[in-house]
Amino acid sequence: MQLTNLLNEVNIIEKSGNLDIEITSIEYDSRKVKEGSVFVAIEGFSTDGHKYIESAIKNGAKAVVMQKKCECSVPYIVAQDTRKALSSIANAFYDYPTKKLNLIGVTGTNGKTTVTYLVKSVLEYAGHKVGLIGTNQNMIGDKVLETERTTPESLELCQLFNDMVNEGCTYAIMEVSSHSLALDRVYGFEFLLGAFTNLTQDHLDFHKTMDEYAKAKSILFSMCKKGIVNADDAWVDKIIENATSKIIKYSVKKKSTVYAQSIKYNSRGVTFDVDTPFGKEKIRLDIPGEFSVYNALCAIGICQGIGIGISDIAKALLLAKGVKGRAEVVNIPTNYTVMIDYAHTPDGLENIISTVKGFAKGRVVTVFGCGGDRDNTKRPKMGKIAGDLSDFCVVTSDNPRSENPDKIIEDILEGMKDVKAPYVTIPSRYDAIKYAMENAKEGDVIILAGKGHETYQILNTGTIEFDERKIVKEILSQINQKG
Repeated sequence: MQLTNLLNEVNIIEKSGNLDIEITSIEYDSRKVKEGSVFVAIEGFSTDGHKYIESAIKNGAKAVVMQKKCECSVPYIVAQDTRKALSSIANAFYDYPTKKLNLIGVTGTNGKTTVTYLVKSVLEYAGHKVGLIGTNQNMIGDKVLETERTTPESLELCQLFNDMVNEGCTYAIMEVSSHSLALDRVYGFEFLLGAFTNLTQDHLDFHKTMDEYAKAKSILFSMCKKGIVNADDAWVDKIIENATSKIIKYSVKKKSTVYAQSIKYNSRGVTFDVDTPFGKEKIRLDIPGEFSVYNALCAIGICQGIGIGISDIAKALLLAKGVKGRAEVVNIPTNYTVMIDYAHTPDGLENIISTVKGFAKGRVVTVFGCGGDRDNTKRPKMGKIAGDLSDFCVVTSDNPRSENPDKIIEDILEGMKDVKAPYVTIPSRYDAIKYAMENAKEGDVIILAGKGHETYQILNTGTIEFDERKIVKEILSQINQKG
């Protein structure tokens, strides 16, 4: 494809050389550049792509797009913003795939993954082939693809959407992180519908303040035709203050466009009556907790927003399966329960413990830690929540990354000085899980909070395999062998 044909939507400050050249690929990682590539230099957080322009040229780059003018021996463009330029060039290269899909974006601190899976289930029940991009995995129909982050860079997104189009998808649903919105990873995409679940403390290492975090999330509602938002969330007005889309609200607490009534909770899930502009229906979802009602309402709002009848939505939700790592019960033959949940924020931790307290016959034992090299202000808050709501806590490691696990635990314990629950600290997550299982009593529910769907642990020495489902079964085997 001719490079000049890819630049129509790029804000160009300066250009040099013959740009009427054939381009075979786009790359922002100089190590992936091959003969015929255009290299887009992006200033990142750990390194700056401008440092690797020479390396990209040596690897075969025929042209370079840069934000900071550098010496360059091939044709180049100086763009006002290379993140936006990358998205514009990738969209043009793949012939604007989001224009050929009905694209749905879901943003919020908690609930994104569950909502996207619920919507995918409903759309498939209605006969559509659906692509999904999310925290757990990327999917095209039933085919599972590898995933490295909640929202990939714009280049990978365009590649994914193009693959979805080529494989016959009519809808694509994606989790849209605050990072992706702030860093223009979804710049120029055309969303049919955007949805907001909630906003609670997370990612303040990046956004610095909750206002900035909310501002990033709100960008989605200037990019979509319709918006579905949680009317009960304290930040909802901030999220939609600059919205250009038609807004539909859902609620548990007050009359809204989509409204839940007669809610009943049990250990297996929730039932409620939903009131919508297109009729009322009884909903059953086999995922427990109040947050499941909110997730279901969000999914109902999305599906009604694209024209699916409430009766079909209810039937599809009844068949919907739970999501890996979200209130996931490990299948083991014991008189106590082990549940894995991705709760890694104060709000997420409070939600899962409160949900379990509603049906646990014995103690609620929470095994948790906090991630290293991330927002450290949430550590004492999570400690206090776990200590106040649980019957017993095992404070351990999550993904410590480059930080000392003992220092992270110290930060957590700052919030546990006056909590009611007794606790122990065991830095090794494996040993912490083992301790909880060895000391479990009949009717107890052990919550392994923080890792969820992840099958690895990031330590300062590198990344190791750490699938809590396998670990729980391995530990149980050891316990049984001891007799």
